[in-house]
Amino acid sequence: MQEYDVALKLLLRGSAKLTMRELTGTAVETWLDVELSKVVQNTRVDLLGESEAKGLVHLELQSGNDATMPLRMAEYCLGVFRLFGRFPRQVLLYVGESPLRMENELRGDDVWFRYRAVDIRDLDGDRLLESEDVGDTVIAILARLRDHKDAVRRILERIAGLMAAERETALGQLLILAGLRHFEETVVT
Repeated sequence: MQEYDVALKLLLRGSAKLTMRELTGTAVETWLDVELSKVVQNTRVDLLGESEAKGLVHLELQSGNDATMPLRMAEYCLGVFRLFGRFPRQVLLYVGESPLRMENELRGDDVWFRYRAVDIRDLDGDRLLESEDVGDTVIAILARLRDHKDAVRRILERIAGLMAAERETALGQLLILAGLRHFEETVVT
């Protein structure tokens, strides 16, 4: 998951503006690098940003179903609140191959905590392909698409039009993300 995590974080922090708006309902103006320290454990949120309206947005990436996710998200939420005095809007972005089966809430007698959980396949990949931002087009490989082969062709055409350094980075990110759906051969051929 480490390489997928890094590639997705770079795309989401960079040029995947439409994807972020689809996930969070807002644009992130500033990304905040935050460690949520505890006595024994050092917890780091995947992405924490601040919108133009000064709201906090926490995006957590997950490639496998984890029954402890609601507890982790609650801990992240409270850690962010401790640091900033504000609750973040939280989105769990699931990019795994198997169906999303994680709960998105914790409930007790007098407490209820919830967050938004999104399977990336629920995003409209064809819409992301139309974005002006190359990050959105690369992320489209993971989203819901009518025709994966045509999508790969369009993504590669878009990448081919980039400057050399950007082209190399975007192609590397595409290959990494394509691996989540076993499309590496489609990208290479």
